[in-house]
Amino acid sequence: MSARDPASDRPATPPPGRIRPGNLISGAFGVLIGTIGIHLTTGVERFTFGFYELTDGIGFIPVLIGLFAFGELLNQSQTLQVRYERVRARVMKLPSRDDLRRIRWTVLRSSGIGTFIGILPAEGATVAAIMGYNEARRWSKDKAQFGTGCPEGIAGPEAANNAATGGAMVPTLALGIPGSATTALILAALIMHGFRPGPHLVRETPEFIYAIFGAMLIANFMFLGIGLVGVKLFSQITLIPRTILWPAVFVFSMIGAYAGAASIFDVWVMIVSGLVGFIVLRHSFGLAPLVMGLILGQLVEESFSQSMIMYDNQFLRLFESPIVAGFFVMTAGSLLWPFLGPVVTRAVSCARARGAAS
Repeated sequence: MSARDPASDRPATPPPGRIRPGNLISGAFGVLIGTIGIHLTTGVERFTFGFYELTDGIGFIPVLIGLFAFGELLNQSQTLQVRYERVRARVMKLPSRDDLRRIRWTVLRSSGIGTFIGILPAEGATVAAIMGYNEARRWSKDKAQFGTGCPEGIAGPEAANNAATGGAMVPTLALGIPGSATTALILAALIMHGFRPGPHLVRETPEFIYAIFGAMLIANFMFLGIGLVGVKLFSQITLIPRTILWPAVFVFSMIGAYAGAASIFDVWVMIVSGLVGFIVLRHSFGLAPLVMGLILGQLVEESFSQSMIMYDNQFLRLFESPIVAGFFVMTAGSLLWPFLGPVVTRAVSCARARGAAS
């Protein structure tokens, strides 16, 4: 017989329009983790506790592996006594016309988000995918279906993730600033082959830019072909018994954490992150805000420190730029909307009722 959903043991999700303090706490905790290491501006060591491995901060890869792989392994270990019915189903099913109509606005919205996030330096597709999913859920009329394989929940992060890949090439080629870890490798490869990324590359070898665009276009069609041909093979992983699958996940998690910097310390970071991820899942805190805080925390802190040096520690001078002021307003609006949204909705409803009565 089919098993119950392990997520049913978790606290219920707050109703739409209510603020979720767990997400704010997770994001703040992620920012706190991002401050570990030597502060680049002052040279002060923070939260290293005598471990020289922490002087450069905590690596993103072992934390991500621990949160999403090892943490889920621990969460699934609670259902070892549950028997699952495995059935073979049709695994290759292209979206129907109704599905495409249903996700069209989600795809457009997430593509715009992914492109914008990809253009911003040092953020990459992970942040774009998380924001794409969050916005798809925010704008969905049926939020309860998210997490069950609904089309919007799949299309949102995937469209943002794919759009961010192309967007990250904009600062890489135009300014010589890598937009993600992948484009950082591309930037290093270009330098190794004697190219000068930035305005010089666009001005001196414009044909090379078009070659890159053509290669990326061809790669997308190749991904489509590989996906359609290999989907039946890839889906067979769902038929692997859990007694074999989850130990294999643990082994590959250890290998992945170690391979990044060839450090046993990163393996321990992965294990501790897995325990944190397990606790986060059990108490209905969000993993996505934690990851976003970890990724963006260090970048925001370094940029803020540099800005304070440039403006002689005068915080209000940041608002001299209308672009910066606009971002501050949008950020404050997104944080206060759970409180202001119901008030605005009631005010609009009352105005409409008075207009209809008159």
